[in-house]
Amino acid sequence: MILKTSRLTLRPWMESDAKCLFHFAKNPNVGPIAGWPPHESIDDSLNIIKTVFSKRETYAIIKNDIPIGCVGLLFHPDTNHWWGEGSAELGYWIAEEYWGNGYATESSKALIEHVFNDLDLKTIYATYRTENIRSKKVLEKLGFRYYTEMQNENYLGEIFNEIAMKLEAKSWE
Repeated sequence: MILKTSRLTLRPWMESDAKCLFHFAKNPNVGPIAGWPPHESIDDSLNIIKTVFSKRETYAIIKNDIPIGCVGLLFHPDTNHWWGEGSAELGYWIAEEYWGNGYATESSKALIEHVFNDLDLKTIYATYRTENIRSKKVLEKLGFRYYTEMQNENYLGEIFNEIAMKLEAKSWE
């Protein structure tokens, strides 16, 4: 599946994207705030493409033929939390060089439209670390509403606070 917006193309990740992914994902300002460690090598990025980014409804965000980020839905059991039947968890990240252009909102909106129109999902959840105000703003622009506050554990075993938000198909329409 390929999804298009006025400025972006969402397409499946390809192994040939590994070098570009590494370039952006090695940045310590990108991964840790989203919950994953900075990539350490092109092979590390290739492994992520073959495993994490190969899941259904996970897309490379393409701008001018360059993968500048990722947007996707996680379905149980791959979600960070169990949200219930008929639900999924939205995740996204954008390379730091492209922050502030609305790409996370634009790509997430395209995915949400596809999911609510073409899949039998009732609710999409998303979480953000309490200090990640950029992510909070993206979710608010998409119509997500506060659901609950919780604690989670990162890849280093550190506990952090996060806010869960939800978007229901009936309110999207």
